[in-house]
Amino acid sequence: MKIYVYILFIIIGITLSCNSSKSFSDKENPKLENDTIRIANDEIEYEITIIDIGFSNWFNTNARPRNFYSQNYLEARNRTWVIEWNRRANSPINFDSNLYEMQIDYNSTTDYGYEVNYMLFNYFVYFQQKYNQKLGVFSARL
Repeated sequence: MKIYVYILFIIIGITLSCNSSKSFSDKENPKLENDTIRIANDEIEYEITIIDIGFSNWFNTNARPRNFYSQNYLEARNRTWVIEWNRRANSPINFDSNLYEMQIDYNSTTDYGYEVNYMLFNYFVYFQQKYNQKLGVFSARL
């Protein structure tokens, strides 16, 4: 009888552990179709255009689903990474000017919304991993 109870608990445990992972639908995390990405918040007239071959494929296979991170988390990472990006863009002698072609105008007091911060965060992670760069103290991981 002890063996049957033990086996029953194992079966229940396995069943619960298999069902405990949260699934995200494609509606929550739509796939990117091409390598030119437009990130915009039309309410505040802000737009980022990313033209980087490979980003959409990386995004579709590696990015965490939307709402995995809080907006505050994304803003904190973006703020740090934008500061370092702009520092490097202003120092073409010290850093590859092909990587840091222009500055990013990111005001930490402006609420750009979740989508802009989410896509910018993912681009920074992709950029740091692809080009083996480290923009600040936070490591580029998902």
